[in-house]
Amino acid sequence: MANATMSLQRLFGRVGIQQLAGPVLILLILSMMVLPLPPFMLDLFFTFNIAISVIVMLVAINVMKPLDFSVFPTVLLVTTLLRLSLNVASTRVVLLEGHTGPGAAGQVIDAFGHFLVGGNYAVGIVVFTILVIINFVVITKGAGRVAEVAARFTLDGMPGKQMAIDADLNAGLIGEDEARRRRANISEEADFFGSMDGASKFVRGDAVAGILIMFINVIGGLFVGVLQHGMDVGAAAKAYTLLTIGDGLVAQIPALIISISAGMVVTRVGDTQDLSQQFLSQLFNNPRLIGLTAAILGLLGLIPGMPNLVFLLLASCLGAIAWEMDRRQKMAKPVPVVVAPTVAAESLEASWADVTPLDVLGLEVGYRLIPLVDKSQDGELLRRIRGIRKKFAQEVGFLVASVHIRDNLELKPNAYRILLKGVEIGQGEAFPGNLLAINPGRVSGTVRGTATKDPAFGLPAVWIEIGLRDQAQAYGYTVVDASTVVATHLNHLILGHAAELLGRQEAQALLDHLSKEIPKVIEELVPKILPLGVVQKVLQNLLDEGIHIRDMRTIIETLAEIAPRVQDAEVLTAQVRIALGRSIVQQLYPTGQEMQVMSLDPQLERVLMQAISGGGDNASIEPGLADTLIRETAVAAQRQEELGLQPVLLVPGNLRTLLSRFLRRGITQLKVLAHAEVPENKIIKVTSIIGGKA
Repeated sequence: MANATMSLQRLFGRVGIQQLAGPVLILLILSMMVLPLPPFMLDLFFTFNIAISVIVMLVAINVMKPLDFSVFPTVLLVTTLLRLSLNVASTRVVLLEGHTGPGAAGQVIDAFGHFLVGGNYAVGIVVFTILVIINFVVITKGAGRVAEVAARFTLDGMPGKQMAIDADLNAGLIGEDEARRRRANISEEADFFGSMDGASKFVRGDAVAGILIMFINVIGGLFVGVLQHGMDVGAAAKAYTLLTIGDGLVAQIPALIISISAGMVVTRVGDTQDLSQQFLSQLFNNPRLIGLTAAILGLLGLIPGMPNLVFLLLASCLGAIAWEMDRRQKMAKPVPVVVAPTVAAESLEASWADVTPLDVLGLEVGYRLIPLVDKSQDGELLRRIRGIRKKFAQEVGFLVASVHIRDNLELKPNAYRILLKGVEIGQGEAFPGNLLAINPGRVSGTVRGTATKDPAFGLPAVWIEIGLRDQAQAYGYTVVDASTVVATHLNHLILGHAAELLGRQEAQALLDHLSKEIPKVIEELVPKILPLGVVQKVLQNLLDEGIHIRDMRTIIETLAEIAPRVQDAEVLTAQVRIALGRSIVQQLYPTGQEMQVMSLDPQLERVLMQAISGGGDNASIEPGLADTLIRETAVAAQRQEELGLQPVLLVPGNLRTLLSRFLRRGITQLKVLAHAEVPENKIIKVTSIIGGKA
């Protein structure tokens, strides 16, 4: 016995009171259906039911967003089950003890049957029916419809929201943890509204059950009172009907409160204020409208035959509220400070201070975009640009120069342009307060807005109002805000001009950073064997073809090995590419051992090899052959992209540099690999053979 007691103590100590609360509550609810309860226990449980419904309503009013009350569908099920169990328990007591008097089923049912409806069972039936109609037809049906529509739109909009998260992640605007949290939030949102759609059926079923239980109790009470206890029909009808009405009211009022709570949760819009704050800030924030309402009520109060006192009293109260609100708003307005104009100093002689170097990266914005980049207004674009530079450094391998932002009144109000060393490399327009819905190519409908193109990738897009976000996402659009549009465009241009952004200063800073890990190798290589300019040129050649330089250890060690024999940057680049072969192929083919590539016809290879051997450093391709080569390569590359494959051309090492420079001018997505750059464990599958006429 002692061992059993200790085992139970250990079990309950491990489980904890909070974990036992749920199972115990469900067992108590189920036990009420089968075990007889005394009137006092019925009073206690009915009061507990009312208290639970009030708590649920207060929580629903104060949550910021529906997901803050994610357990609400389960709460609906538990409270519905609690009410039905109480109905079963009270029905048993009413039918068994109803002939003894009005207090047979407890004081709560007696109070609801006599106090709320004045002891008149006809009035009680009418009041009960009205409450059921309000609950079933109006509130529950409306809340269920809202939950159903929200669930459908949430599920339809999931792909677009996922794409928006992926776009922010790829642009460096968010990290992996934030992306994972957002994806989980989207999944929870879909699960919540789907559960609310189903849970609303519990409340509707409860309302129907309340009507049926009432009629069954009235008829059953008549049979029990007349046939078993010998009561008159009128006396039996009055006694049992009043108890049944009290029982129904004490169950339907909490049910109505729970239904109202469900409606408030599923109709919430916005997540920065609770319901009370939204009511006050949106309904009673304009003193002119309240004053106009007071004036209308005052005019109605002056009409003869109207309840003048009530109308005039309420009009006076609203007028006083409007006057006080207007006074406070005027006091809260900041007083403009007049600043005396400063007298311009006489221009001094020209000096070297007047010569300002060009910014490596610049962003100029129109005046309507200034809030996006204003530090005092916590501009969202500033944070996103910091994220872009950090992600670029982590993925590409060096720290890009800071982006200098300034306003330009010569631009359109919503326009911006991106500069590289003072030269424009990109421009576009962004509209704060609106959203850009980008068509990825498979949308199921159109949204109302201003048609445009995504400035980063040239995809068709539409500028829409914020209220159309859910509709656009449901159609399959990728929806982003104005700051994301500018940040994504900037990130795309930085990646495309990475080679130009790696100047000597950045190259030296990169070597200085690397020297903390391999100081001897850096000291031996630069500048003893190779000048800094040659190392910079090799790195620029790699970046120009989209190869990341994160693996600087391999690059430096390869240069240190080859540089004593060769000083040419092109030859060094080719050797570094071979050393980085695994990394290059991994970047192009992240998964699988098979490489699906394009290749050259053997005869064409021989012709090109002869052109290189005969031309030396000035090798060129015959114009007719060049046109055929670029045309057939473009067709093959387009075929690869349609199949969802990376357009990669595999050629001999001697041809790689020539063909890469020549073909990438017209086919920007094409990557040219040398045979020596492919790791031995990779399987090569040729999907297209490119041939030409000499």
